[in-house]
Amino acid sequence: MEVGMMALAVKPEPEARRDGAVWLAAWPVLAVFVLSNAPTPIYVVWQHRLGFSSGTLTAVFACYIAGLLGALLVAGVVSDRTGRKPVLLPAVLLAMLACVLFATANSVAILMIARLLTGIAVGAAVSAGMATVTDIGGPERKRLAALAASSAMVLGAGFGPLLAGLLSQLVPGPTVTIFIVEMVLLATAFVVVARLDLPKGARRRGPWIRIPAVATGGRTAVRLGIAVFAPGITATSFVLSLGPSLLSNLLGATNRVLAGGLAFVMFLGATGIQFAVRRLRLRTILLGGTAATLLSMITLVAALRLSSIAFFAAAAILAGIGQGMGQFGGLTAISASVPADRLAEANAAQNVGGYLPAAVLPLSAGFLSDAIGLPAGATTFAGIVGAAAMLGAVFVATHPVTATGRR
Repeated sequence: MEVGMMALAVKPEPEARRDGAVWLAAWPVLAVFVLSNAPTPIYVVWQHRLGFSSGTLTAVFACYIAGLLGALLVAGVVSDRTGRKPVLLPAVLLAMLACVLFATANSVAILMIARLLTGIAVGAAVSAGMATVTDIGGPERKRLAALAASSAMVLGAGFGPLLAGLLSQLVPGPTVTIFIVEMVLLATAFVVVARLDLPKGARRRGPWIRIPAVATGGRTAVRLGIAVFAPGITATSFVLSLGPSLLSNLLGATNRVLAGGLAFVMFLGATGIQFAVRRLRLRTILLGGTAATLLSMITLVAALRLSSIAFFAAAAILAGIGQGMGQFGGLTAISASVPADRLAEANAAQNVGGYLPAAVLPLSAGFLSDAIGLPAGATTFAGIVGAAAMLGAVFVATHPVTATGRR
């Protein structure tokens, strides 16, 4: 008994506390990203209720990307100059407002506004939020911070649709309950951000709205991240926007738990692969990401030709792995090459480069599918993204790659 009391009295080691603080700082990123994809399995409910096409569905999804890209033009610069909290706290509040709009949506216009606000909140999370995790980790924990921030992003992105699918299928209010739960998560994220001890901004001069600029020493790192992250996240965006329609219309699977569960497994793959490869050389991680995305697109075409849910699931998981490796590899390269007071803007630059094709290509595939059919539209999309992944591999193989330590 006495030994047990002594064990309870032992304080955690400072190293363990610092590691724990890094993961706690990643919680707001996770909470915001839960909202990012929560609507995925219930798009079909809104689609049947409001009567809109596949093209309109991808346009609703594209509003999210538009808000995200718009936020990235501002959030990184503002965060580096004024500090992380003035960006993150309003972003969490915007995400809560989006939850209210989703829960009460009775038109496509309201869905578009809700998705736009979600994108703005996510844009703040991927720039200021991820930089916050690095700030808390300090110089000696850059690799751990990159892992925590990146895994929080993809785990939240996967947990949202899983939770939404379960709640929409099993409890009343299929388009309401998930957003009530998410508001609770966001409230805890607001408290975490408010209590974090974060440095003040650099207060530099210059325009507040601009394409994110990266110092010369970090440009190659950002380009490396984009070369792998962009094809990967474009592939996962397709699964999130048109995946439920493919499952329902072509593959005969109408259960929303399946749609949400598939998205969750996709992002679980994106999370797990980052832990699995965290000690590998950075070039290996990046090349692995391009290979996974290429295989995903090949498997997607096979799924369409064979009308196979199993192949479609494999394509989704491979897409998640491609995104996860590209995201983690890019963040690791950036943290090794960019000073702390320019980190949020560099993160924003990588995400602009990734999310822009993730908006344009699935949106184009949606309207193309309305014109020539879903199988042909999806096959065209797969060919373009597969080619982009191969070009990314060539870029990684022919450019210098640097990384931080392996902590």
